[in-house]
Amino acid sequence: MRPKVLVLFNMKTEPLKLLKESCDVDVMVYPEKSQILEIIEEYDGLIVSPLNLVDEEITERAKNLKVISTHSAGYDHINIDAATKNGIYVTKVSGVLSEAVAEFAVGLTIALLRKIVYSDKFIRKGLWNSHKTVWAWYKDIQTVHGKKVGILGMGPIGKGIARRMKALGAEIYYWSRSRKEDIEREVNAKWLPLDEVIKESNIIILALPSTPETYHIIDERRLKLLEGKYLVNIGRGTLIDEKALVKALEEGKLKGFATDVFEKEPIQESELFEMEWETVLTPHHAGLAEEAMKDMGFQAVQNLISIFRGEIPENLVNRDVLKIKPIEEVKLL
Repeated sequence: MRPKVLVLFNMKTEPLKLLKESCDVDVMVYPEKSQILEIIEEYDGLIVSPLNLVDEEITERAKNLKVISTHSAGYDHINIDAATKNGIYVTKVSGVLSEAVAEFAVGLTIALLRKIVYSDKFIRKGLWNSHKTVWAWYKDIQTVHGKKVGILGMGPIGKGIARRMKALGAEIYYWSRSRKEDIEREVNAKWLPLDEVIKESNIIILALPSTPETYHIIDERRLKLLEGKYLVNIGRGTLIDEKALVKALEEGKLKGFATDVFEKEPIQESELFEMEWETVLTPHHAGLAEEAMKDMGFQAVQNLISIFRGEIPENLVNRDVLKIKPIEEVKLL
């Protein structure tokens, strides 16, 4: 009997077609949790996006579920401990979004330093009645060229950012748990301890995952180190203490802030909304590009099918699940 799979978002046509070759598939586009709980027992596999929360209640109800494949590199929207306890394999995608997110990070940085978003709103409001106002902005507009850019997190995304920033004429500093000699050779990036990277750089870009160790890694103390500097976040919202961030911006300590992620998503209201001059805000879509979405869909599907075939994919998140439910017990194809 073919595995039964539930997809909880609007997946691209080509990956969905591939999935249907091996599995019976139902699609529900961002359903309410109550709707998921009513039917989840019927399914062997689940494919989710970062906007689909899979908590302990769902994994407890999913008596037949063998694999959750997330259509994302991050997986903090899934209760991994609960999935593991219930013998459910969890997979992620990797590498697919790196170039798209790195490009977006550079775009956020340029938009922040050059006041592109503010300028767009300014002209749409009909406020450009002379050059006098606009040209008075020059002291607050800067170029990336000639800056020292500090990157926290030097995985594939961090490396993509480093290459692009080097091409723009920036000097690269970075911090990660281990040295990355390849990027050091390629762009002359310099590894420093975390606080030293912040002190040395004009611009700090966060490209870290959400883990207990990285929670509020930019806290009130480190925001003081960022005085007069720019901060850009394309990692996860939990990397920054948002209350302390708002305070630093209100007091004029932090020169500017751009982010694609927030502590609580989707964000409905925030004091950041009022800071149009100092901030650039986007709705967690750094990886949103047609090419990236298609590739990510294929990888999410292939991860799920691999497990149904009794193969352990490289991107298995919870390897402890192998002790609870061996791969042979979830083989359906």
